[in-house]
Amino acid sequence: MRTIAIRCLWLLVSIFGMVSAASSIPAIEPKDAAGSPSPQLLDSGLHASEVTFEADIQPLLTRFGCNSGPCHGKSRGQNGFALSLLGFDSDFDYDSLVRQARGRRISPASPQLSLLIQKAMGSLPHGGGIRIEAGSKPHQLLSRWIAAGAPRTPADAPQLVRVSVEPPLASLAPEESFALQVTAEYSDGSLRDVTDASAFQSNDNTIAAVSPEGVLQAGPVTGETAVMARYMNHIALCSVTIPLPQEVAPEVYDQLPQAHPVDALVLDKLKLLNMLPSAAADDSTFHRRAYLRVIGRLPTVEETREFLADGAPNKRQTLIAQLLQQPEYGDFWANKWADLLRPNPYHVGIKATLNYDAWIREAFRENMPYDEFVKQLLTSRGSTFRDGETVMFRDRRKPDELTTIVSQLFLGIRLECAKCHHHPFEVYGQSDFYSFAAYFARIGRKGTGISAPISGSEEFIFTADKGDVQHPITNEVLEPRPIFGEAPEIAEGEDRREALAEWLASPENPYFAQTMANRVWTDLMGVGLVEPVDDLRATNPPTNPELLQALGDDFVQSDFNIKKLIRQIVLSKAYAMSTLPQPRNELDTRYYSRKYRQRLRAEVLLDSVVQVTGVPESFSAMAPNAKAKELWTHRIGSLFLDAYGRPDPNQDPPCERTGEPTVVQTLHLMNSENLAQKITSDKGQAAQWGKSEQSPEEIVNEMYLAIYARFPTESELKIALGIYENEGTDRRKVTEDLMWSLMNTPEFTFKD
Repeated sequence: MRTIAIRCLWLLVSIFGMVSAASSIPAIEPKDAAGSPSPQLLDSGLHASEVTFEADIQPLLTRFGCNSGPCHGKSRGQNGFALSLLGFDSDFDYDSLVRQARGRRISPASPQLSLLIQKAMGSLPHGGGIRIEAGSKPHQLLSRWIAAGAPRTPADAPQLVRVSVEPPLASLAPEESFALQVTAEYSDGSLRDVTDASAFQSNDNTIAAVSPEGVLQAGPVTGETAVMARYMNHIALCSVTIPLPQEVAPEVYDQLPQAHPVDALVLDKLKLLNMLPSAAADDSTFHRRAYLRVIGRLPTVEETREFLADGAPNKRQTLIAQLLQQPEYGDFWANKWADLLRPNPYHVGIKATLNYDAWIREAFRENMPYDEFVKQLLTSRGSTFRDGETVMFRDRRKPDELTTIVSQLFLGIRLECAKCHHHPFEVYGQSDFYSFAAYFARIGRKGTGISAPISGSEEFIFTADKGDVQHPITNEVLEPRPIFGEAPEIAEGEDRREALAEWLASPENPYFAQTMANRVWTDLMGVGLVEPVDDLRATNPPTNPELLQALGDDFVQSDFNIKKLIRQIVLSKAYAMSTLPQPRNELDTRYYSRKYRQRLRAEVLLDSVVQVTGVPESFSAMAPNAKAKELWTHRIGSLFLDAYGRPDPNQDPPCERTGEPTVVQTLHLMNSENLAQKITSDKGQAAQWGKSEQSPEEIVNEMYLAIYARFPTESELKIALGIYENEGTDRRKVTEDLMWSLMNTPEFTFKD
């Protein structure tokens, strides 16, 4: 009897607590920007006092970072309390809050004594610090929800369809602020102001920062950024523009070249930002730039002399056409793709890696259409010793491994996050990831397999009769499904990869063409329209969406011809601009108002050293006089290439390089024994000049043409000749010292 009485007493106290808490906290009404009730924003279908978990509490946990990766959203939670990352699993989160730890995290009888509230307010020690203030709207919502018995959202309640942010476009003056408003739309057509429950994030706080309350604060720097508003795994974006003060007269823009489609779209963006482009680069700069960026080598002295002396008005167009026919083109662009595809030979075997590399190079030498290149790769079958494209399936052996590399390389979509939880910045979840992975579930392999660190055996890749992928939580067998759109039906016994390849490389798939267009644009222009180059998503928009779409469309219309895409870009005025800024673009690093300098790729720089000095480099496992860009694996030793940032040979593809200069690189170029031996070699170019009949002026001119692809200025020539004229100087020694000095400058190591 005593036990029954205690339970009845507890029940009365709980009911009293719920009633008193509900009556003491006023209802929260949607407000407009001025703080008045907003008549156009209706309730979501629930009474204002009916606070529920999915509609009200989970969004708060996201807004305050409680379910973020560094806090309770990480895989093992924090201090025994785990939440799903960014609230992708409502059932798990509700169980953690309400049922786990014997329900001690909430107290319906006295909501203010709940651990959930006390820790969030800092009344009890909390590693995450104070997250909410007493009396604030989040505090009221939590109190009301706990007092009401922690209800779930009813199954028949209107479903959230989308969220939107107002304004979707914002142009602010430097240091100006503006409040955003986030609206949720439900399946019954009702709207709800959810600004207070939304999480905000800016892609670039130097352009515009955003407060937890959704207030934009423009910075002092001109540019654009995207501000994301998240509510219940739905995302809306506000594109923020901070133009330069003082508008530019329209007639100034009218006088600028815009006949080329690239130039017209670049100029449209510059108008929006009140920027002006730099002047055009001179012929010598363009000539050196074209060689280095199109075929990955310096022009020879003779090639530079011929180009500079050519008076034809279309000589630049002729130059690009000639470069695209050079044999160096295939190796240079294949070397870039080897970073994305080439595996560790200690994992897949030396012969397999060599065979894979040969297939990639042959594809670029033949200018294989990009869609055909990808289709052959994805549907490859045969021997890893004869059919190089099959090596990808020897390296990546699980459907989930293939899913991440294929989606990232060919769609620019990083699905890795969706493998474990809902993607934090995208619409993709685990079902999307594993349904996509199901395309790779029936890849058969026959052979010894992997036996690292020495995997030398041959392996055969074929289409297996069975194989499925299951959802990691529900164990449901998932049918193959693309992450968006519709893929061809898969006939009985057909290789699933055939359907995937047709969908992936389809002209109707904008991600496929735009991802490759962005890669090529990044290589040629120094900065991608989307950065990182393989991270295309709504929350990471391109700096010029219209330009990216135009490049992608043009790529499709050319039947995925990579050479035509390169030619389209390098013949634009945007590509041919000077790197020197002017007052109305000196802060620009993303909008192509000028050309951006970029350090030479490691292999290109080493090949340039060899070309200038006239002394070849010796590589193990390579033929004599082989070039660095012809290397088939990063396992081939080279201190120079390691110093200048070639990928770690133990890193899995795709490998990303950084073009930033380092102290190690500077010191290596100044102190390298190998470089010193090349410059001072009796068979080197410096020795040949030293013993030639050429005058000092002719030697200096040729040296500048060889290293910088230009003639020296009057002051440079005067200084150099002064060194030769010193009494008692050794002509060869002076030539060697001058060569070393010129090669230790940014003009040599950077693409201007």
